[in-house]
Amino acid sequence: MTKVLIATEKPFAAPAVAAIKDIVSKAGYETVLLEKYTEKSQLLAAVADVDAIIIRSDKIDKEVFDAAKNLKIVVRAGAGYDNVDLAEATAHNVCVMNTPGQNSNAVAELVMGLLVFNARNQFNGKSGSELKDKKMGILAYGNVGRNVARIAKGFGMEIFAYDAFVPAEAIKESGATPIATVPELFATCDVISLHAPATPETIKSINYNLLMKMPKDAVLINSARKEIIDEEGVLKALTERTDLRYLTDIMPANHEAMVAALGDRYFSTPKKMGAQTGEANNNAGIAAANQIVDFIANGVEKFRVNK
Repeated sequence: MTKVLIATEKPFAAPAVAAIKDIVSKAGYETVLLEKYTEKSQLLAAVADVDAIIIRSDKIDKEVFDAAKNLKIVVRAGAGYDNVDLAEATAHNVCVMNTPGQNSNAVAELVMGLLVFNARNQFNGKSGSELKDKKMGILAYGNVGRNVARIAKGFGMEIFAYDAFVPAEAIKESGATPIATVPELFATCDVISLHAPATPETIKSINYNLLMKMPKDAVLINSARKEIIDEEGVLKALTERTDLRYLTDIMPANHEAMVAALGDRYFSTPKKMGAQTGEANNNAGIAAANQIVDFIANGVEKFRVNK
């Protein structure tokens, strides 16, 4: 019988697990569950005889692929997939997919929540500021970026966007102003919301020089990937520019140094919270299960991300 492993160090919500099991069972497959594992050896044992794996932020590398002799497909329940070694997947003849768009509203709502929290001085009782008429700059205009734009418009913000892979005309049609370069976006906007993936081109690309171009009292928000931030460069810029603020959903390695140096101009969630809603859990998990069934039963590869 075809086996589908749900391998989640940080588990899905119980309703999402139930929904996944239901889809898998109706397809005539068996579900295997590995939650809150603490050792890689547990994952290696669990993958030994499964045909498919559903993961969240769990790392799937060469060692895992070597151990998974029957594996045909890995689906990352979420948009980002840099936690999966795509080259090794291809070498082992394994299809890798993501579930784009399923978490996008949840992440966008968190971005706006952080922004309000910051604008009102973390609710410390002191007078804050309003978002209306502020310029929101969105770096990477995909599913999450477009949802941020949608919600920010409701606050009366003016939307600007940069994306190397989205035509300027498409950005215009969505009601945003296209910006030609990343430095121009940083120099233009009061708020920069980051939604870029971690790639060789983007790793540590958010750096001292970019932040120093930002307007007075500007805010940087990262709900994307830790790796795109030059953490030392960001700390240096915010130390020199005492008007700037940094909010992140991915705690940096120099978190304690940022707290000490920046005080309430800096805030990090204790762990990544962007997709942590019941709705996002359900959406991503159900999409992953359906994609696995469609792949195994019908060979559908619509969301394949490796060659």
